[in-house]
Amino acid sequence: MARVGVIGGSGLYEMDGLVNVREVRVDTPFGAPSDALVVGELGGVELVFLPRHGRGHRLNPSEIPFRANIWAMKSLGVGWIVSLSAVGSLREEIVPGHVVIVDQFIDKTFRRASTFFEGGVVAHVAFGDPVCSALRGYLLQAARSVGATVHDGGTYVCMEGPQFSTKAESELHRQWGASVIGMTNMPEAKLAREAEISYATVAFATDYDCWHTGHDAVTVEQVVAVIQKNVELGKRIVAAVAPLVAAHGGPAPHHDALRNSIMTNPAVIDPVQRTRLALLLDKHLPK
Repeated sequence: MARVGVIGGSGLYEMDGLVNVREVRVDTPFGAPSDALVVGELGGVELVFLPRHGRGHRLNPSEIPFRANIWAMKSLGVGWIVSLSAVGSLREEIVPGHVVIVDQFIDKTFRRASTFFEGGVVAHVAFGDPVCSALRGYLLQAARSVGATVHDGGTYVCMEGPQFSTKAESELHRQWGASVIGMTNMPEAKLAREAEISYATVAFATDYDCWHTGHDAVTVEQVVAVIQKNVELGKRIVAAVAPLVAAHGGPAPHHDALRNSIMTNPAVIDPVQRTRLALLLDKHLPK
């Protein structure tokens, strides 16, 4: 049975048809994940839910333990991750309430550990196409099937936060050709690639950031109101994508992303670090 991780807000696992639901706490070499993971079965797949900010939204974007979150997913056998993310729109045509199935990222974060490979182990994974095209296609089909207004493709700028953009920043991002802006998908997507997990994002536009002259500057109240409306839509998209992933032939497309990417001579890797990263290294390095 395929295992699909779902990273987003709290309560996503409260879905009709989800069975064999259980809570799992995972220890990782990078500390504790944002919260306990909730596992259940739906549509021929096992879904593993994780609230990115912790239940009750306790963690700001820079405090999210990204490495622990992705490691926990990997340790539970997750081969696919669906990221559900609230974003600001940088395009007139992406109206608050619309959905963007992202295909590119610009990473503007600077406070976050963005790799598992450090301390004497170096790896360089390919990341030119940061989103799994197969999973992105399944999400596009799923979102359309549940009646969402969907934009096929778009660039997501990930800023550090937790403050929203200045008008100058917002206009700069528009000049770059970006479609949406958020605070949470980096380094999440990079770490998923290092963990050989196929990753894709469903971005829910909550506002027009602050560039739109005919639209009030973004407020927390406005964002929360739209997010609440999107929770049910997110559940429907996850339910619709589950059988599509279940029907995928063969392993997840990025199951072998680390092949030929580990640069360090195995003979010089410290045994402690080798053991620490065994979940990722053992498949590719001689024992």
